[in-house]
Amino acid sequence: MAGSSDLAFDPWDPAFVADPYPAYAELRARGRVVRYEPTDQWLVPHHADVAALLRDRRLGRTYRHRFSHEEFGRTPPPPEHEPFHTLNDHGMLDLEPPDHTRIRRLVSKAFTPRTVERLKPYVEGLAGELVAGLVRDGGGDLLTDVAEPLPVAVIAEMLGIPQADRGQLRPWSADICGMYELNPSRETAAKAVRASVEFSEYLRELIAARRKEPGDDLVSGLIAAHDEDDRLTEQEMISTAVLLLNAGHEATVNATVNGWWALFRNPDQLAALRADHGLVPSAVEELMRYDTPLQLFERWVLDDIEIDGTTIPRGSEIAMLFGSANHDPAVFADPGRLDLTRGDNPHISFSAGIHYCIGAPLARIELEASMTALLRQAPTLALAAEPERKPNFVIRGLSGLRVEVG
Repeated sequence: MAGSSDLAFDPWDPAFVADPYPAYAELRARGRVVRYEPTDQWLVPHHADVAALLRDRRLGRTYRHRFSHEEFGRTPPPPEHEPFHTLNDHGMLDLEPPDHTRIRRLVSKAFTPRTVERLKPYVEGLAGELVAGLVRDGGGDLLTDVAEPLPVAVIAEMLGIPQADRGQLRPWSADICGMYELNPSRETAAKAVRASVEFSEYLRELIAARRKEPGDDLVSGLIAAHDEDDRLTEQEMISTAVLLLNAGHEATVNATVNGWWALFRNPDQLAALRADHGLVPSAVEELMRYDTPLQLFERWVLDDIEIDGTTIPRGSEIAMLFGSANHDPAVFADPGRLDLTRGDNPHISFSAGIHYCIGAPLARIELEASMTALLRQAPTLALAAEPERKPNFVIRGLSGLRVEVG
């Protein structure tokens, strides 16, 4: 175990955010667990440990099912943040069994392989239309023209959100997700609270409308669950809808732009992909590994655990570094090299254990659909301007990716 006083790991340093992977190599060399004072967390950088801890029931996304804030040695969140925490804490990502099990069982019915496969023609058609628009314009911003509208439209369609209301979804989501960064600022928190209130009010009205007139959508399906053991409260329905939107597009959006930015920086791999579109499925997996959309995932220590001789006491917070795990040379040969033909690729970009991403099959279909459409319709797609990296560390993405079609 090492301390944090002289680490290159610095989530607020723009140079680190631009390329955190050298600092991760240093962390892995330091040991299996590193205490990081600025965020009061234990950093876990190795693939084997991250994979094991994601499945370890001594850790939890919440502790409130077992302890009060005081019993756990934690300060309750400020009262003015309450709307965000009410929304966030009733979603299955931040719940533990039995509530997590009950909600996931219901929601998983909408993400069965058969259901997701039925969405494929819709996803591919929409991806084709978005790329066609980009080509007609001779280029544009890949982020706003293709990467964002595709997954937002798909999850909004699943939830039954009317077309006219969809423009506000992405801004609400972006503001709420700001709270997942390390030590968010007061302004970031205020934006998240405001978005939580507005989004919750909107969904409350939508649920009321679906109670009167059910449709063929996920919100109506959640309302219609008659088994008392499975029935969701209204707050659980609202939180589930928000989680599905946020988790259902954030990773896909950032994987798309991070991925194409990586391809432009590795022209040999882009040329190989253009020559063989059959590489698309393995390319999607490798691009998610190479520049991971979710860099860090936090868990609370519910019972003392030991990592490499260091006891991490109950009440501590562990930060599992997905980006570091995905570049661990113990698992990935030459991890700093982009290799679209990489066969054995056990990346953990979709997490693992009971919180494994329920929408992973849908995300893969979306990523493959947009990549295939771009390869077919824009075979000369090129970078038009050097992109800017978002200042965020936890959710890793670009503020835009300007491209041109020759």
